[in-house]
Amino acid sequence: MAAPAGRRAPLALGLTGLACALFGLVLLVVLPGVVRDQVIKNVRIDPNSIAFSMWKDVPVPFYLSAYFFEVMNPKEIRLGARPVVNQRGPYVYREYRYKTNITFHDNGTVSFLEYRRFYFQPDLSDGMEEDYIVVPNILVMGAAIMMEKLPHFLKVLISGALAGFGQDAFMNRTVGEIMWGYDDPLIDVLNSFVPGLIPFKGKFGLFVDFNNSNTGLFTVYTGATDIKQIHIVDTWNGLKKVNYWRSNECNMINGTSGEMWPPFMTPSSSLEFYSPDACRSMKLVYEQSGVFKGVPTYRFVAPKTLFANGTDYPPNEGFCPCRESGIQNVSTCRMNAPVFISHPHFYNADPALVDAVDGLHPNKEQHGLFLDVHPVTGIPMNCSIKLQLSLYIKKVSGISQTGQINPVVLPILWFAESGAIEGSVLKQFYTNLVLIPSVLEYVQYICIGLGVALMLAAIVLEVKRQRHAREKSPREPDPQTKPPRYSETTPLLQDASKTNQNDAAEA
Repeated sequence: MAAPAGRRAPLALGLTGLACALFGLVLLVVLPGVVRDQVIKNVRIDPNSIAFSMWKDVPVPFYLSAYFFEVMNPKEIRLGARPVVNQRGPYVYREYRYKTNITFHDNGTVSFLEYRRFYFQPDLSDGMEEDYIVVPNILVMGAAIMMEKLPHFLKVLISGALAGFGQDAFMNRTVGEIMWGYDDPLIDVLNSFVPGLIPFKGKFGLFVDFNNSNTGLFTVYTGATDIKQIHIVDTWNGLKKVNYWRSNECNMINGTSGEMWPPFMTPSSSLEFYSPDACRSMKLVYEQSGVFKGVPTYRFVAPKTLFANGTDYPPNEGFCPCRESGIQNVSTCRMNAPVFISHPHFYNADPALVDAVDGLHPNKEQHGLFLDVHPVTGIPMNCSIKLQLSLYIKKVSGISQTGQINPVVLPILWFAESGAIEGSVLKQFYTNLVLIPSVLEYVQYICIGLGVALMLAAIVLEVKRQRHAREKSPREPDPQTKPPRYSETTPLLQDASKTNQNDAAEA
């Protein structure tokens, strides 16, 4: 039976509102699962996923910026003075990364080699690769520390040989030579006196192993069987752990290879990765939420404990022998040379390290490392990883080149590897993984709100309709009640009781 015409509008509004509200509630329940499934489908290491091409050939323009600490008073340092340094740079290189030997395994892992190539960018640099800079003579000063416990006469012989080659505690070389290597007969001389002291041949340079080389064979989980394990390292060069350090905890290969992380992060998540360059695993912690070019992000930074010594942070005892807190001795994985890594300008380190060298000005904005990661996918949007290389130098008896140098950890250079998603890659990422899910999320709440509003409007209209209907309908008299009789002489204000009596008498 059709509804009366007046009731059709409220009924239509009510049904439409109910449908909208139900649709919104369905989206509210179903949408998170749909988004999660799409994220899992598109971030796992699979040739059919959106993120695979980003993982295989990193499309993000990465740059390596190197800053050198030029030694301003080399002669005075040999006489025992405090070092004075002046920062030079940046010398900027465009970094290209690509993976080869990609092999999928039946246990849900994939192996690969990642190569890096660097190209100097003069337009982004404050100087040229041909610039000369005075820095510690790494071979001489490093070898001096390594030979400290040798017999005195042997050290005197080696010192004489070094003098014959014109070697001193400091050297004046170009940026290109310090970075990418130079031929030095000193290597053969030192190895002739102490076989195996410097176990390599060819050019010597701080980044000679970076260019056109790989970071080792990584085997990581693809996420095919467990999305929580995606990108987590299974082995590196076939190893579950390294043997550089003094404890199992410090030798563990934890986290990812440092490019992507498992999705669905929370502020309690951490970013852990294994760095072949630092020979150890590192863990970054959540600092704050933010937005990078419209994409919501979590910022992760290095905790103060990252390079703390074993006294300040006992779990780091395995990285010792330690010096002041804030620097890490990496000699065990750097041919036993007294090399230390830290944050630039000894940021977050013991103030004694900063006070020992004139010209250092640590601050968070310039020297703190960070990664901005999209928490839903685990893909970095913007990052800047900053590390400093320093050399421990001092007077070594029998090695005249060391003069009267006071013990000091002297910075050589610091570098930042920085990159940010941009262009078409950013647009595709934003559209598929941010914009569409956000629009659908807004739609669900709009539908619920609109549905509730329409149902309230239907109720209001129905109430008004019924009230209006009552006001328009005439009152019908009670058939059981007779109206009182009045004559022409009946007073207008006649007592009702009398009227009733008269009616009774007549009856």
